[in-house]
Amino acid sequence: MTRIIALALAITAGTMAQASDDYIRIDPAKTQQIETLLTEQGYDVRKIEMDDGLYEAYALKDGARYEIYLDGNLSVVKTEIDD
Repeated sequence: MTRIIALALAITAGTMAQASDDYIRIDPAKTQQIETLLTEQGYDVRKIEMDDGLYEAYALKDGARYEIYLDGNLSVVKTEIDD
């Protein structure tokens, strides 16, 4: 019985650690700044997250989907059309 409990705890702890590594909370004020910046450029922002140290915004513009990458100073470093 002890082995079963230990195994269950090990599995649970592993998935909790993995989930926390994938999720980075973004400051709501920074999110608002990004939304404002991109909205002024004609984008309809749908989602913002962090990826490899960059802010990654998913947005629509003129019927196309975009992934827009911004650095810590909110300068756009890369824009891709999302197929």
